[in-house]
Amino acid sequence: MKLGFACKYFDHEAKQPYPFKSTTRTRFLGMETDAATTLLFELARNNLQNLYRTLEQLATEPEALRMMRIGSDLLPLYTVPQATQLYGDMLSDLQPLLQRCGEFARQHAIRLSFHPGQYTVLASDNDGVVDRAIEDVEYHATCAVLMGYGRQFQDFKINIHMNGKKGIDGFTAAFQRLSPEARNMLTVENDEISCALDDVLQARQLCPVVLDIHHHWVKENQHIMPDDPRIALILESWRGVRPVLHYSIPQEGLIPESGFPDQNALSASKPKLRAHSDYFFNPTLNDWALSFTPFDIMCEVKMKNLARDQLYAYSRARAA
Repeated sequence: MKLGFACKYFDHEAKQPYPFKSTTRTRFLGMETDAATTLLFELARNNLQNLYRTLEQLATEPEALRMMRIGSDLLPLYTVPQATQLYGDMLSDLQPLLQRCGEFARQHAIRLSFHPGQYTVLASDNDGVVDRAIEDVEYHATCAVLMGYGRQFQDFKINIHMNGKKGIDGFTAAFQRLSPEARNMLTVENDEISCALDDVLQARQLCPVVLDIHHHWVKENQHIMPDDPRIALILESWRGVRPVLHYSIPQEGLIPESGFPDQNALSASKPKLRAHSDYFFNPTLNDWALSFTPFDIMCEVKMKNLARDQLYAYSRARAA
């Protein structure tokens, strides 16, 4: 079982030694073409260099900790049309940096992924939203392909939610418009508002299902267990590739420090329960997440790799 973290790597002082940099759309659009090109290139080069440094750090850690989600701002503003055109001219210069990251990750068994944002809605009833969602998925796929992924099923993961008024029919139609490489990498996750696990499982013939156990609890007030029949369907959707589970818990002070919380006994609202904690402070919930032994776990927690490291230490102590 690998334990991953999302986007930001913290050192022992909770500072980011390898930060990504970005800029605003307004600033970019207000610049002359040459200055805008230079800005994007320098930002992208910084981010790719710092991604490589992060991967180098992961390679020194136990293999169980070699898993991370890359921030979507790897190539800043890529989907802004004016930026897309400029990137078309500079990708050949950035490609060696992307390739180096991919080769290093594969050499050291580092599992990588992207998670496009909440506005990437393939099942929307708004055609413009769907078009932009496809562009966003393809941007992430382009990054992964330039790193050497997308050649086979789930050699890289691009995870999205299936929310949208058109449901599975809209999702299916948009999925068929994606490039073969993007289809190879796409996964779909249950959310805590609109798409329950049962809804997302409708897509399991198209792409793997990522189980988010916190989302499921918030939506259903149920702690799903590894012997739930739906877990077998999730495993099947991965077609032999090790599946991924998302683990988060509500913020400190909102739920008890041990035991399974019951929403009916809590004073916090659902919106408050959706927010992620700094650390995994509840051992009952830690045991629960770690009981999903066929899965790798993406730790969605504010203190990123520091919280993941604590969970890893907890799992090691538990197994001793």
